Amino acid sequence: MTSSARRQTPTRFGGMMIIAGTAIGAGMLANPTATSGVWFLGSVVILLYVWLCMYLSGLMLLEATLHFPQGASFHTVVKGLLGPVWSLITGVAVTFVLYSLTYAYIFVGGGLTQNSLINISGWLSAEPIQVSRAFSSAVFLLVLATSVWVSTKVVDRFSTLLIGGMLVSFFLSTGSLLQSVTPAVLFDLNATGEQGYWHYAWAALPVCLASFGFHGNVPSLVSYYNKQAQPVARSILWGSLLALGMYLLWQLAVQGNLPRTEFAPVISADGDVAALLAALNNYVHTDTVARFLNAFAFMAIASSFLGVTLGLFDYLRDLFGFADTAAGRLKTAAVTFLPPLLACLLFPTGFVKVMGYVGLMAAIWAALIPALLVHASRKRFAYAQYQVFGGVWLIAFVVAFAVIVFCVQILLLMGWMPLFRG
Repeated sequence: MTSSARRQTPTRFGGMMIIAGTAIGAGMLANPTATSGVWFLGSVVILLYVWLCMYLSGLMLLEATLHFPQGASFHTVVKGLLGPVWSLITGVAVTFVLYSLTYAYIFVGGGLTQNSLINISGWLSAEPIQVSRAFSSAVFLLVLATSVWVSTKVVDRFSTLLIGGMLVSFFLSTGSLLQSVTPAVLFDLNATGEQGYWHYAWAALPVCLASFGFHGNVPSLVSYYNKQAQPVARSILWGSLLALGMYLLWQLAVQGNLPRTEFAPVISADGDVAALLAALNNYVHTDTVARFLNAFAFMAIASSFLGVTLGLFDYLRDLFGFADTAAGRLKTAAVTFLPPLLACLLFPTGFVKVMGYVGLMAAIWAALIPALLVHASRKRFAYAQYQVFGGVWLIAFVVAFAVIVFCVQILLLMGWMPLFRG
C-alpha cells in the first residue's frame, strides 16, 4: 500500500460495503433451503438470532484487536492474548475456512465467468467462442486477486460497485416475486404433509452462521481506518444489517411463493439456483427473474471473494511477517491465491466434501475465539479505547452460541440431526 493511499481518509461507506459484500455470498442462495424446515417465521427468528451473535462477536474481535499494533491480524492477536495453543487452533480454523471459501468461490465464479464469456462472444459474432472452465476460473481469480494485492482501498471501491450492482439486480429479480407473495404460502396455512417446524431449527444454524462470516475483515478494517474504533464498529453494524435485510427479503420472496411441500427437488439439488427457479416457475413466471438472479449471483460471488480473500491475505501477511510493500504483498498474494487455484484446477468438485466442515471451523474462529479474546483482553489491559457493552453475560451468550453451532455441525456430519426433506 502506498504512502499516498495511507494519507487519504477512507470513506465510512466503504467499510460497510466490505462487510456486506463478504457476508452476502453463496449463503444468500442457501438460506431458503436450509430454513425450509422451520419455514418463514422460524427463519426470521433464526436469522435475527444468528445476526445478533455474529454482530456481537465482530465487535468483540474489534475490541481485542485495538490493543495491538496496526496491521495485526488473528495470528498476532490470538497468540498475544490466548497463547500458542489457541493460536494454532485458530490458525487451522481460519485458514481452513478462508481457503475453502476461496476455493469454492473460484470454482463457482469460474463457471459464471465461463457462461458470461460465451454469451458475450455470441453477441459479438455468429459463432460463440468456447472457453474452458479452467481458463475462466483463472480469469476470474486474476481480476479480483489484483484488487486485493494492490490495497484495501481498491477492494473498498470494487466492493461498493459490486454491492450497488447487487442491489439493483436483487430488486429487479425479486420485484415480481415480492408482488406475488401470498399469506397462505408464506405462513404454510394449507400444510398437508410434515407439520413439525422447530425441531428443524438446529440444522439451519451452521448455514446461517456462514451467511454472516465477515470476521476475517475486522482486523483489515482496523488497519484501514488507522485503529479508529467507531468507523469499524459502524461498518460492522450497517454492513451486517444490510446483509440481514437482503436475506429476509429473499426469504419472503422465495418462501412466499414456493410452498413448503414443494421444496423436495430443491433440497435434493443442494439448493442449486436452477432447481430453485424451476420449482418457482410452477407458481410464478421466472424467466426475467433468472436473468437478473444470475447477474446477482455473479456479483455476490465476486464481492464475497474480495472480502474473504482480503481477510485471508492480511492473516497470512501477519503470519509470515511479509512487509506491507509491493514486493511483500506479491509474496502474500502468492500464498493466498495459488493454493486454492491449484486445488480448484486439480480437484474441481472436491469442495463439496470440505464445505460441510466450514461451519464447524467457523463456529470456532468467528464466534468462540472473539469471545475468549475479549475476556482475556479485559483481564490484561486496564484501559480500552473501545469496549463492547454487556459485560461477562454477553460473552457467555456468544460462547453458548458457538458451542451450540459446533455441536449441531458435529451431529449433522454424523447424521444424527433431523433434516427436512420436503
